[in-house]
Amino acid sequence: MATKPRSIFEDVNDVQKPVAAPGGIDAGGKGARGAIRVWLMVLFALVVVMIAVGGLTRLTDSGLSITEWAPISGSVPPMSVEAWEAEFEAYKQIPEYIEQNAGMSLGEFKTIYWWEWGHRQLGRFIGVVWALGFFYFLLRKQIPVGWTGRLVLVGALGGLQGAIGWWMVHSGLQAGMLDVASYRLAIHLGLAFVILGFIAWFVFLLGRREADLMQARRNGEAKLFSMSTGLMHFAFLQILLGALVAGIDAGRAFPTWPLMGDGFFPPDPFQISPIWRNFFEDAGLVQFIHRMSGYLLFAFGVVVWLRGRKSANGHTRFGFNVVFAVLALQMVIGIFTALYSAPVHIAIVHQFMAVLLWVAILRARYLARYPLTQSIRGT
Repeated sequence: MATKPRSIFEDVNDVQKPVAAPGGIDAGGKGARGAIRVWLMVLFALVVVMIAVGGLTRLTDSGLSITEWAPISGSVPPMSVEAWEAEFEAYKQIPEYIEQNAGMSLGEFKTIYWWEWGHRQLGRFIGVVWALGFFYFLLRKQIPVGWTGRLVLVGALGGLQGAIGWWMVHSGLQAGMLDVASYRLAIHLGLAFVILGFIAWFVFLLGRREADLMQARRNGEAKLFSMSTGLMHFAFLQILLGALVAGIDAGRAFPTWPLMGDGFFPPDPFQISPIWRNFFEDAGLVQFIHRMSGYLLFAFGVVVWLRGRKSANGHTRFGFNVVFAVLALQMVIGIFTALYSAPVHIAIVHQFMAVLLWVAILRARYLARYPLTQSIRGT
């Protein structure tokens, strides 16, 4: 655009300088942050339910009741007596039925079938909710700048989770297997927590404007953020160890505490050959490692909590207080789970508390990185 010629007598101070528009940082990437955040919250709730249903499926020994992976046709359950008989006959061919459930009635089979079918159906529903939401915001060009890849990541991990779920189930259909391979169960559960973690983190970030996040990061506490990151990784390791315990029913092996039976160490912990298999298949050793890791996690959690209490930000201090409270409660529930040989109602509470602890740690870590503003009176 042509500019108006300036007079040689014009005072340079009279020139109108462009004024920066407020909110420039957010202008290019505003998008439907609030609506996307709500959509992610729905996905978050569904994943939490999925973890709970998956835990109940495992605790009721229902996971091997469907012996094929049919992502599309499998969404329709048996609709006739003949279809139910065909499913039951397929189940009768696997080792779990032959060696553990021989003589099971069709009615009993239907009970475990519905658990597994519901688990898979919920996974399909989560995929549909993700796809509908993502393409809705994409086609309307409402995804903020820089967020398309993040939202695709959530969907891609969900698809990978479905494939790993079948990879896990397939291991339990092989000769000599009465359950799924424990390490595959750990990978399956671990990925569920990774997905949950990404969704939670994105929900936290979308709750504030980009400009606010940039300003908050300048006031972040790097050391506390680093320590909470370490706590997050340690908690994830403990979740994986818990999955190994669940995979071989190791939680029911030693209903004593603080000792394991009559001693600190479980008796005869290395009887399986080769020796590395003991770390995945020996019930006493797997539970022992889970217990020791739990003690270390609690000790490190106390260290991080004490550091968090020194934060000048009241919101951050509260976030780390929540982490400590949930961590202490989870440890108590874990002890009761062992003492009562992991009954379904206590074991599922223990798993749900792992979800709460995971989210509490992520929230505290977020507050260490992006502290909320507070009044001078609140410091």
